[in-house]
Amino acid sequence: MFDLDLAKILGQFVYDPDAKLLFNSGFFIFLLVPFLAIYRLLLPNQRLRIIWVTLFSLYFYYKCAGLYWLLHVVLVVVDYNLARWMGNVASRRKKTWLLVASLVVNLGMLVYFKYNVYSELWCELTGATFDPMKVFLPVGISFFTFQSLSYTIDVYRGQLKALDSMLDYAFYVTYFPQMVAGPIVRAADFLPQIHKELHITREDFGRGIFLICTGLFKKAVISDYISANFVDRVFDSPLQYTGLENLFAVYGYAMQIYCDFSGYSDMAIGLALIMGFKFLDNFDSPYQSTSITEFWRRWHISLSTWLRDYLYIPLGGNRKGGVRTYVNLMLTMLLGGLWHGAALRYIIWGGLHGLALAFERFVKQNISSAPGPFRRLFGGFLTFHFVCFCWVFFRAQGLDNVHAMFSQIWYNFEPQYFMDFMDGYAAVVFWIALGFALHLMPKNWELGAQKFVTAMPLFGKVVLVTLIAALVMQVKSAEVQPFIYFQF
Repeated sequence: MFDLDLAKILGQFVYDPDAKLLFNSGFFIFLLVPFLAIYRLLLPNQRLRIIWVTLFSLYFYYKCAGLYWLLHVVLVVVDYNLARWMGNVASRRKKTWLLVASLVVNLGMLVYFKYNVYSELWCELTGATFDPMKVFLPVGISFFTFQSLSYTIDVYRGQLKALDSMLDYAFYVTYFPQMVAGPIVRAADFLPQIHKELHITREDFGRGIFLICTGLFKKAVISDYISANFVDRVFDSPLQYTGLENLFAVYGYAMQIYCDFSGYSDMAIGLALIMGFKFLDNFDSPYQSTSITEFWRRWHISLSTWLRDYLYIPLGGNRKGGVRTYVNLMLTMLLGGLWHGAALRYIIWGGLHGLALAFERFVKQNISSAPGPFRRLFGGFLTFHFVCFCWVFFRAQGLDNVHAMFSQIWYNFEPQYFMDFMDGYAAVVFWIALGFALHLMPKNWELGAQKFVTAMPLFGKVVLVTLIAALVMQVKSAEVQPFIYFQF
């Protein structure tokens, strides 16, 4: 009656570079349901629960990156032991050398995989032809190396006690919800939760379901639709489109990357919540910002605070005079740009944000009056468009495409085709507009929706998840779209 292809079924469980395990894939849901069922059964036995989650997390990464799951094993063994040795030696000099060893291992991985002779940046500097097929970047390597470094640095500073159990550290480093695309969960925030008695409240479970649903909606409905049906086409061939279409593609990408990245963060935070763990928020309506300084308090919060605490402040922060403060801001943002990728366009993106932060700091020190409603409105408009301007460098495939996009917008805008554009791309415009409308809605509306979902009975939550999944199936493209930050 049923013609089952056993080999094809078993093949789903093996790493396939063209079918990475994603939160928005059906196979992940297929794995997640039995994983959570066994997890619930193991709640009373802490050690077995930690082992079960760690094994599942390693398998999750294997499905994302193949044999590169062994990188996690290397990080766990090296950083766990280095931190232990730091805790056992009194000599500051020896501790420093141990920290240097951790930096060499973690940053060495980044340099080897991300900044090698095949990278876009190296080709730009040497004049060689860049071939992206020669570059293999293990998924999420920038995230889990920074996460592991937060542990060894905090132990070195004496802000955290070295763990006695390698299993606990493996659990922290490999924990699958945030492993490949953030948020960057610091050891000081996560490790104290491992041995606490897990108590998943109705509010936490409800918020977790709410975040999973909103994250899935943002990623698989809004972001993927506008990406596949408009944004990618324009950014890949800007000269084939009018300046009007190029400008709307920039606005579309601003919404795409927000929905994609914050959607992943929402799902990661939601998954952790329904398992009894709490992460700090990673986004806070960043396009509502009225300055670039405020934008970086709201965008990718886990990275911006990591750079602040582990780079900007150690460089001297704002403690060594005005000029040094501006230099430290620029260095931090340039390295933040380089963290995103080995290409000149990422460095320019970071440098532009560094200049904006330095300029705003200078203005703030010389203008003491509080901004009124008009200045806030103008500041929000200017901030959003500056961020969009910078996104062009971030997204475009090379500086030639950056020049082409700006050239089309400036010289070939063609406003007379506005109504034709609105008619031809009605569905794309709808999803972009809906994305911005949801993004700009008051915070208390979001909290009200969250409380509504929390108050639902379990059956109601199941229906909600099912409806979101059905909507995803209706609007999704032929292939499941990977998350943008998987490449970082």
